[in-house]
Amino acid sequence: MNNLWQAEAPANIALIKYMGKLPGNIATNPSLSFSNINFKTEVKLELRCEDKKDIWMPWEDSGDLLSEKESDRFLQHLGFIKNHYKFNGFFIVRSRNNFPSGCGLASSASSFAALTMAAAQAISSLKQTPPPPVKELASLSRHGSGSSCRSFFMPWGFWDGVDSGPISFPGIEINHFVVTVSSSKKDISSTEAHKTVRTSDLFVGRERRAEKRLKELMSSMSTGDWRLCYNLVWADFWDMHALFETSNPSFGYISDDSMFVLRVVRSYWEKHNDGPLVTMDAGPNVHLLFRRDQTLHQNELLNFFREKYLVLG
Repeated sequence: MNNLWQAEAPANIALIKYMGKLPGNIATNPSLSFSNINFKTEVKLELRCEDKKDIWMPWEDSGDLLSEKESDRFLQHLGFIKNHYKFNGFFIVRSRNNFPSGCGLASSASSFAALTMAAAQAISSLKQTPPPPVKELASLSRHGSGSSCRSFFMPWGFWDGVDSGPISFPGIEINHFVVTVSSSKKDISSTEAHKTVRTSDLFVGRERRAEKRLKELMSSMSTGDWRLCYNLVWADFWDMHALFETSNPSFGYISDDSMFVLRVVRSYWEKHNDGPLVTMDAGPNVHLLFRRDQTLHQNELLNFFREKYLVLG
């Protein structure tokens, strides 16, 4: 009998953000993301027969280590999935990312998606039941990390706050890069940010603003209005960071280096009337999304940034 199961899931970057959530990791506004398999988490489960508990261990030959708090959260989600499927066995859990921590990619999304996939594979195999549908797995994964539900759908994932699924923009293929201006661990976690932004006066109306931008972005992606896409994505990440800066207490992630990258890209757009989509998560690093027919713009900008920063992609 097989006693080893493995799954992988991509990180995703939201172009329209969700910020603020309800119990059960239900988002207060819908969001749209791009998933990139070049940035992924792998999870391996091994059936554990001797001790009556799950344990997390580092992947062999991997430098990826979880803190006690992080591993506890990971194992709690595994327990949630086992309870959902009424499974009483135990596992050794190993995980690794193919991207460095602190690079600006939210590894919780890819990690919890991969864990959910691996656990479902293992339990289905051991109980000899059909594998659950993808949308069911995405819904379960959301309880561990809200944004992980979007990592089940490639390249584009939509999450309306509860349900998630794929969405298609025919003719648009994307190259995604991260300009890593800092690899330091952030002082305020995304979980804390979700709680604190509710104290901002700007939080009132955030749901309406995000919904409006999302509708306009999906329309402009469908019609190929790339300039409007850039404007909408730019506005939405600034909207989110404005919530951080106007919360009580206020906090922020944008550094001088972040601003340098943002100003360079904005100047490039002003000069060429073309360029990448630009966004930032709850951190200082900058995500650039180029259409695949933008080779000249992509090479010019990335070569410039590589002189000063680590560029992943």
